[in-house]
Amino acid sequence: MNIDAYLKRINYNGPRDVSAETLRALQVAHLTSVPFENLSIHAGERIVLDEDALFTKIVEERRGGFCYECNGLFAGLLRAMGFDVAMLAAGVAQRDGGFGPIFDHMTLMVRLDERWLVDVGFGESFVEPLLLDTRADQVQGTRSFRLIDSEDHVVLLLRNENEDWQPQYRFTLQPYTFPDYEEMCRFHQTSSESHFTKNLVCSRATADGRITLSGMRLITTSGPQRLREEQTLSSSEEYDRVLREQFGVVMRTFVRSC
Repeated sequence: MNIDAYLKRINYNGPRDVSAETLRALQVAHLTSVPFENLSIHAGERIVLDEDALFTKIVEERRGGFCYECNGLFAGLLRAMGFDVAMLAAGVAQRDGGFGPIFDHMTLMVRLDERWLVDVGFGESFVEPLLLDTRADQVQGTRSFRLIDSEDHVVLLLRNENEDWQPQYRFTLQPYTFPDYEEMCRFHQTSSESHFTKNLVCSRATADGRITLSGMRLITTSGPQRLREEQTLSSSEEYDRVLREQFGVVMRTFVRSC
């Protein structure tokens, strides 16, 4: 792991000590620099869950990725810097009220004096790490998060604009390694039932909100009220320009469906 190159990729110039403050700063830097994106799936690029392959893609080629890629490589960076990191398996909340299968999502646990939930691969969620062992509300800006116990799982909740608590995903504290996620990673790359094969997405956090390409729609949210602006892109050339200018992404192969 080339730590210097990785930190340059995420525009991080801060301390490198093993502390909660450094962990927080690294997560924020990652979320604002590396997009959550599924462009490889629509460009016919195979996603390989291997640290060297992910480093080449995200750091050297300045791409992003979905959960297994972003969180998998971020775990490698944290370990190289001296943090105690475990990859966890999660099921994402479904619209019908249930949860997806185990390994539907990868999230991370970091052990310091306290345990932290860390995630740079879930799109719009918590920007700073969450304390894993508290069940009190954890407020970040205008958003609140809560962790609750449910049978053998811990459930991450987000309070929405209507003051309702909605689940984002549930997970266990069992540590896993890359091979454990390979079956679900293949599913999300190839299955017509995977939401990742149905729509293009490229999204990253900004200083006061988020910017997202969803299909041909460019969506920005900003400010305490999370004001939303949306525009429809008119051509593949405009799509490529927005990818380049807003996300720093230049695709080497044609992206289908845009």
